[in-house]
Amino acid sequence: MNDLLININKLHTTKMGIERIKKNLKIDDDVVAYCKNIIINKNCNMYKQGKNWYCILNNTKLTINSNSYTIITAHIMKNDD
Repeated sequence: MNDLLININKLHTTKMGIERIKKNLKIDDDVVAYCKNIIINKNCNMYKQGKNWYCILNNTKLTINSNSYTIITAHIMKNDD
């Protein structure tokens, strides 16, 4: 199990992050809960690169700071991502 899964309860975002993620993913859900569900999905592809974790499930990609567990952004992937 990786650090992100171990520390899943530390996951959070900023007020600006909430608005950005809702807009990017076209959702009206609780952003943190939505992202947690992606991360804990057994089909989620997680990898750490530099200071961030990247989590990809289907066509959704999350970027999470590996030190603070802040969800920085999330977006729907295009073919070139």
